[in-house]
Amino acid sequence: MKTELSKTHLEAWRRYYPSFWRVYAAIEADLDAAKLPSLSWYDVLYQLYMAPERRLRMSELARSALLSRSGLTRLVDRLEKEGVLARKACPTDGRAQHAELTDKGVAVLRKIWPVYRAGIAKYFAAHLSEAEARQVATIFGRVFDAAECKE
Repeated sequence: MKTELSKTHLEAWRRYYPSFWRVYAAIEADLDAAKLPSLSWYDVLYQLYMAPERRLRMSELARSALLSRSGLTRLVDRLEKEGVLARKACPTDGRAQHAELTDKGVAVLRKIWPVYRAGIAKYFAAHLSEAEARQVATIFGRVFDAAECKE
């Protein structure tokens, strides 16, 4: 693998990285102003919402929600305490646990989404044409797929 970076690639990274975090922070601020939970809550709840039977093994949830196992455990503890998900023993492997989305979790997810969607529109989509958005999706799709193969 080539480790040298062209000036163009380095500049692309230097533009992407802080841009992502600025948009993320702006959306987090909007959620906070609306007295709604954070994007980390949304990410976990959404991963469960999209999963078959709205449940995942904890290891699958950590991988799909892009959190460390310890970070996920702390977050799941809090989400379980709030009643938005429940931990259940895996019926086929007594050592494993599933996280399962509750009806309250679906309701919270639906409250977060309009603010999140508005933030995506305001801080990201407003700066891209449809063609540019397709191009960005294609580019970061390749980056995502390549990075996922490394796991």
